[in-house]
Amino acid sequence: MPSPESLQAALPSKEVGVEAHDEEELANFGYKQELKRDWGLMHNFGISFSIISVITGITTLFSYGLNTGGPAVMSVGWIVVSFFTFSVALGMAEIVSAIPTSGGPYFWAAMLAPPKHSALSSWLTGWFNLLGQVAVTTGITFGCAGLISTVATVKSSYEPTAAKTVGIYAALLVSHGVVNTFGVKVLRYLNNTSILLHSVGVTAIAIAVLAKAPTHQPASAVFKKFHDGTAVADSGEPGWSIRASPAYVACCGALMSNYTLTGFDASAHLSEETRNASWSAPIGVISSVGFSALFGFFVIMSFLFSIQDFDRTINSDYGNPVLQIFVDIFGPDGAVVLFCLIIICVWHCGLFSMTSNSRMMFAFSRDGGIPRFFAHVDDKFQSPIRAVWLAAFLAFLLSLPSLGSSVAFAAATSIATIGLYISYGIPILIGLIYPTHFNSKKGPFNLGRFSRPVALVASGWIGFITVAFCLPTATPVNKESLNYTVVAVGIIAVGAMGTWVLTARKWFVGPLREIELEQAGVDVSDPVQVEKAEKEGVVGVNGEAKGVEDVSATTCNSTLIFTKDITSIAGGDYPYSVAAASWWNSKKVGADYKCIAAPIEDWIPELMPCGNGLRGYRTTVKSRERMMLTIESKDSILISVQIGNYLLGAESQPTTHLKHTSS
Repeated sequence: MPSPESLQAALPSKEVGVEAHDEEELANFGYKQELKRDWGLMHNFGISFSIISVITGITTLFSYGLNTGGPAVMSVGWIVVSFFTFSVALGMAEIVSAIPTSGGPYFWAAMLAPPKHSALSSWLTGWFNLLGQVAVTTGITFGCAGLISTVATVKSSYEPTAAKTVGIYAALLVSHGVVNTFGVKVLRYLNNTSILLHSVGVTAIAIAVLAKAPTHQPASAVFKKFHDGTAVADSGEPGWSIRASPAYVACCGALMSNYTLTGFDASAHLSEETRNASWSAPIGVISSVGFSALFGFFVIMSFLFSIQDFDRTINSDYGNPVLQIFVDIFGPDGAVVLFCLIIICVWHCGLFSMTSNSRMMFAFSRDGGIPRFFAHVDDKFQSPIRAVWLAAFLAFLLSLPSLGSSVAFAAATSIATIGLYISYGIPILIGLIYPTHFNSKKGPFNLGRFSRPVALVASGWIGFITVAFCLPTATPVNKESLNYTVVAVGIIAVGAMGTWVLTARKWFVGPLREIELEQAGVDVSDPVQVEKAEKEGVVGVNGEAKGVEDVSATTCNSTLIFTKDITSIAGGDYPYSVAAASWWNSKKVGADYKCIAAPIEDWIPELMPCGNGLRGYRTTVKSRERMMLTIESKDSILISVQIGNYLLGAESQPTTHLKHTSS
């Protein structure tokens, strides 16, 4: 039996480096470190700040905002939306601190939900997050293509068409895919450039616009002026403020603000590449939203106060009100220079959106949500190349409706907002419904007593915008003006649930415990081997070999497989530990048994229905709900170790080998 000193040495050292700690933390969730972890707090903040990119959302949806509520909804709406979005960010930050993995929301849903709902929660969250990720990449990059088409018309005879814009969009997607494929090492430096452009560059633009503008709008025109331009031009129909109400228009108009403040889950998706992720990732989430909210308000105020002629701006010959504002203030040449700077910012935003998108797809593929073919990481470039190009391809497909729809871009932004926020909301709502389970997992960043109120506000807001952004935004409603958001979201909802009922519930069990598979000698990159191992019982499906109830009821005298090396179960904060130099496999019964269990007096004598004269005791080790079940008889003892929802294995051993002591 190992000495207390040797057992203490097996526990995590306080002096272990940050990188080793991060890898160990990731291993606790059942994954090995595959992506290179060389991002710091500033880089983690920067990628979400770049994807939020207030200049992207404001510039590409400025026309939508002016026509759907006008300056009043754009200014006051930004404040309201920022408040509720920050509550969502706080709820998300608390979760990512506890569960810092690249899977993000769908992994959180699996970990926070009760075992019987874990897989379904993960499945639905993953598909909505995938929809939102693809749509936000589409919205950003398609918006960039639109800006390029717009600026090309200044002092030229160029006439943009839907087909030309789609062609530019395809070229931009290819450029983002190439950088994400071969320039992974460059991404960190481009991230720094993006932060500089989005902060210093955009601030300079906003200040220059305010300072150079010949006249400024009064405050009443910025905070009180309501405009309804929701009626399709030349239709002869009244807008939604007359057909429904101004409140209806205001709800639709909130899309500009909410879409802009979207994509901050990128900090979570990059957590496996971030040092000290349980702290850096949540700070990256909330700081990116906070700074973007303040920064965006300043930019909106700059543009709205500097409008020279409202009618000329909203009906601009250039097709973009921001470009019209620049032309009115700086002239065509100066406007082109400033607009090109904005285009560069939007390009960076689209680049990092694809980065985040591909990481989510890589993680979801690794866990079987989409084909495992896309879970491959290239050894040379340390990039999930297959997932990168899948992201590019799906984003291109989502742009095709723009060839025949006048509101396709607004619909894409609605889909992005709804898809992402539903995926944010499911794990937040699960934590709200099951607070005890969530509280046991909280990381270094937590909200304490404010956790539930914040989660309640965040969940309510997500429910509201899910309905609001599916509403028709243009009238009359026809095939060209239809807001097809409800169609896309409906297809994902019905498709995900239908697939679950018909087939996925039989094989998808949530996040895959990759290390257990590898230590069982299974090639995790080969789905055939994984499925074969699960069917043959070499490893449990998703690492969950048997439930505790199954062990006690049906396998009292059998041997299961330990598939993972464990150095500590309880950790060093409590006087309980389970240390193991090695675990056994099914062919080496009784080999190299080393174990220290929780003190017998702390066990809860809960008789287990075991048969064969065996008695069972269950005890909760006071760290992250980790449990040990011991079933003993006269001649042998069956040990099983369960971490969270996962049973790692069990082994029959002579009772003389079991010692009860504290570490």
